[in-house]
Amino acid sequence: MLVLTPPKESELPYIDGEAIVIDKPAGLAVDRPKRGGPCLEDWLNELKFGFKRLPRPVHRLDQDTSGCLLLSRNPKALKRFAKAFENRQVTKRYIGILDGVVQDDHGMIELPLGKYSTAETGWKMIVDDAGKPARTGWRKIAQQDEMTLIEFMPETGRTHQIRAHSLYGLGHGLIGDPVYMGVDGTPQKEMKPLMLHSHYIRIDRDNKPPIEAYAQVPARFRNMGFSTDDLDIG
Repeated sequence: MLVLTPPKESELPYIDGEAIVIDKPAGLAVDRPKRGGPCLEDWLNELKFGFKRLPRPVHRLDQDTSGCLLLSRNPKALKRFAKAFENRQVTKRYIGILDGVVQDDHGMIELPLGKYSTAETGWKMIVDDAGKPARTGWRKIAQQDEMTLIEFMPETGRTHQIRAHSLYGLGHGLIGDPVYMGVDGTPQKEMKPLMLHSHYIRIDRDNKPPIEAYAQVPARFRNMGFSTDDLDIG
């Protein structure tokens, strides 16, 4: 059984009077899973840190994606932060390890995404001209043993955007992704944890310093054979 412990205040990537950024561990769902299991709601009381109100998540990360997750500490801040996300005024960076070699050094993936589901395989995002626009910038950091370490800079926030764009835009799924691993988009069972981590977030604020936070690269990335220098991403 997965046991996850709420962070102490000293362990937070960022905290002030209106915002908290936690380094969400892989395996912790933001919303309560239908099948049960740990979720962020279980932690909220422990994340008040002296405030009366419970903090609230401003955005979402997939359950098996780790890294920077922004929480608001009051309703006014929640409204402002949500509007910043809606207006694309938030900078986010992720690192991921792809199951294959990417030849180019950098680029921009522009593929609209729509939801597709079947009774047999469940749902996933596919490239769909009638779907929502999605843009993901990327750069190649390193290559090791038929794997490629990529930094992603999403400009939109579609569901599964990086996971789907990795497969459909770069030709290789993220290691550990059971939905977008196959070159033809078919699900494949994969026992490794998902190699996707949100390592940086920044939100500019009027008349206040920006919220800026980094989440340390998890051990599961360091165990894949890439050098410390490759993973020391600022």
